[in-house]
Amino acid sequence: MLDREVIQSRGFRNVAVNGQAVGFEVAVRLPYYRGIWLSQLRPGHLSVDGEEIREADISWIVNGTAYPQKDVTKHGDVHWFLLDTAVLSVKKKGGLAQGLHDVALDFTWSASYMPPSMDTGFGTRPQKRRLAIV
Repeated sequence: MLDREVIQSRGFRNVAVNGQAVGFEVAVRLPYYRGIWLSQLRPGHLSVDGEEIREADISWIVNGTAYPQKDVTKHGDVHWFLLDTAVLSVKKKGGLAQGLHDVALDFTWSASYMPPSMDTGFGTRPQKRRLAIV
């Protein structure tokens, strides 16, 4: 079951390779009733504990496949269903320390029924949530 909040409490964890933390993940849900194609997604900003995460360090995992944040709008054939989470996978040497972290995220999306001249994006107000790494 999904949390009501965009930033999900489940799925916030460090990612390790060969026993070494190489980053972290945070799961998010889409607050839009139709779902979207990735070409409609307009990624915004992600920060943890006030530290802005560089776009080059973020990938969006949708339907089990990772897409670099800078490339998500190139994938008009990938659908993010409204009841599925997307996972933001972040490269960060050492991951995050155990304990509470303040996560902030914003993103928008375009609507397929709006003409391009009106494509200013729908979207989320900046989302903030305190999550724990255990």
